Amino acid sequence: MSGTTTPSASTSSDGGSGPYQTQLANYCRSRGVRGPSYQIVSDKRGGRTAWSCKVFVLNQEISARFWYDGERVNQSREDASEEALVRLGAIARTGLSPAQTVQMAQQTGSNGGQRRQYAPARG
Repeated sequence: MSGTTTPSASTSSDGGSGPYQTQLANYCRSRGVRGPSYQIVSDKRGGRTAWSCKVFVLNQEISARFWYDGERVNQSREDASEEALVRLGAIARTGLSPAQTVQMAQQTGSNGGQRRQYAPARG
């Protein structure tokens, strides 16, 4: 990835939580450990800025798999939460492509918007 990655302020899991964020908070609560904290990061790519997220849970830093446009920052939190749940063994990876995951979530009404994946900047 080219460009610089700039962290923004860390945020808690309060407000605007989606299903994976809630599931991760419940996972931590059920084990009596500190809940997850999130850090939104940005990367300038040409004239645009891409956004992603890191979640800190159980002494681990886990990054979202994809980068999103500014309107979809909460999707990056969901992505990081899902990845954390998979790595912690709380859920299994679905095996679906990102497009299939979005389509399935839209059909069930569990996803407030589409994911946008950005390709690495070429320089």
